[in-house]
Amino acid sequence: MDQRMTSLIGLQNCDNRIMDIQAKKEEGPLKIQRLKEVLDEMDKRLEADIEKFEESNRKRREVEQDIEEIENRIEKSNEKLTNIKSNKEYQAALKEIEGLGVKKSLLEDKAIDIMEESEILEKRNIATNTEMEKFKEEFERARDEILEELKALDQELVNLEKERERFSRLIDSELLKSYDHIKKHRRGVAISPVIKGICQACHMGIPPQKFNELIRGGELMNCPHCMRIIYWGEDEGLKEVVEKG
Repeated sequence: MDQRMTSLIGLQNCDNRIMDIQAKKEEGPLKIQRLKEVLDEMDKRLEADIEKFEESNRKRREVEQDIEEIENRIEKSNEKLTNIKSNKEYQAALKEIEGLGVKKSLLEDKAIDIMEESEILEKRNIATNTEMEKFKEEFERARDEILEELKALDQELVNLEKERERFSRLIDSELLKSYDHIKKHRRGVAISPVIKGICQACHMGIPPQKFNELIRGGELMNCPHCMRIIYWGEDEGLKEVVEKG
């Protein structure tokens, strides 16, 4: 078994795991941000509902004040009735009292409507607040879990970087330079197995003569299509190296 290829496969395994960890590390803060956005939206909704509730109470107080003023006017008008001597003035006073009574009745109906609206808003605010507190607990728990996972990923990344360095030291500098160059231009994948004559990275067929040379081994080869370093994927020894990664 070519020691160079086993070292390259080990290096690629490290790089694959490093890429996976980096992707997870990027995903973690995004998850937290999405959860935070949901929490912020719930908070805004609650604030809007509280404002509506307070506005409803303000309107109710204004209507109750108007009712109180009308009641005072009715009381004063009733007191004046005892001092009125003209029938015409008496009838006019009664009409005024009747008109005030109608206004009072309409305001009382309005006050009831506002009160019912306030009760609905209050119940909704309580429900929203309960929902938000529950979600806040879930958010904090999820955030802490993600942060713990990120810490574990950081440690795993440190270990993998050490392992990668170990494999790098086993590879000739020129070959390592070629590997890094291919990896950079091939989405992080510089090594590919060839199975049944097909490069598993670009899914193109390897010419029969080249494939036979690959099976015999001895020299490192590149895929003629994607230029990745290739190896015979059905070699039991190399398969074992890949599986260990």
